[in-house]
Amino acid sequence: MAQPDEPSAEGSFLSHLIELRNRLLRAVVAVGIVFAALVPFANQVYEFLADPLLDVLPSGTSMIATEVASPFLTPIKLTFLAAIVVAVPYLLYQLWAFVAPGLYRHERRLVMPLLLSSTVLFYAGMAFAYFVVFPVVFTFFVGTAPKGVAVMTDIRSYLDFVFTMFFAFGIAFEVPVALVLLAKMGVVDPESLAKKRPYVVLGIFVIAAFLTPPDIFSQTFLAVPMLILFEVGLFIARRLRPSEEPEGESGGSGHREMTEAEMDAELDRHEQALNGTDGKRGE
Repeated sequence: MAQPDEPSAEGSFLSHLIELRNRLLRAVVAVGIVFAALVPFANQVYEFLADPLLDVLPSGTSMIATEVASPFLTPIKLTFLAAIVVAVPYLLYQLWAFVAPGLYRHERRLVMPLLLSSTVLFYAGMAFAYFVVFPVVFTFFVGTAPKGVAVMTDIRSYLDFVFTMFFAFGIAFEVPVALVLLAKMGVVDPESLAKKRPYVVLGIFVIAAFLTPPDIFSQTFLAVPMLILFEVGLFIARRLRPSEEPEGESGGSGHREMTEAEMDAELDRHEQALNGTDGKRGE
């Protein structure tokens, strides 16, 4: 009796693998297209990224390359990372298209706004780091250099530092999305989280100290937006719960009806398979 189920289960698993492969290939192709479009401007992309530091360097100093291949490889590496960042909306769309068939209708209505908001917040975090944090932090670093020390940063080290900061601020700006998701899944209670606000503030400053360089400016610039976004996420999570409760109750019965329908369909399929097997045996 279990034999007729095995081919369908195996076929379903293979179809999911094929779908995943296709989505990954599309994502790789998208990144490759953006990378190919940006490669001719690799040096200009690096110059744009280096402007916050170059603007505050003392006259007569510049950035340096301590490795032979760094002047060529570092802009190429930066261009590849920039291609991934530019392609993030399409990458998230491929992720959404892969998981959407397995979601209920009310879940699909929630996921798309979350994907859009997470993309916007990630870009906003990177922009905040570039236009606000970098000028202040680099001015502080250059201004505190001891007398007789020429500040000439290696381009590879600069790239690693800048992208670490980019991703730190980009991920930190996802706090509202994370809170909404956790509240919707029932992992956290907004009211309980609001009562634990002092511990949250302490945790945010600890995370900011871990993700940023050891200076008060960058830590504060990361912690303050995280606190504001935490309050925004808490506000949204509180407003979502009451409005979703009636739908959640009806949605719960919807889930039971769908489950029963699926169970009936599964039983019918078993009976048909069994009848077909008995018919073949009778023949």
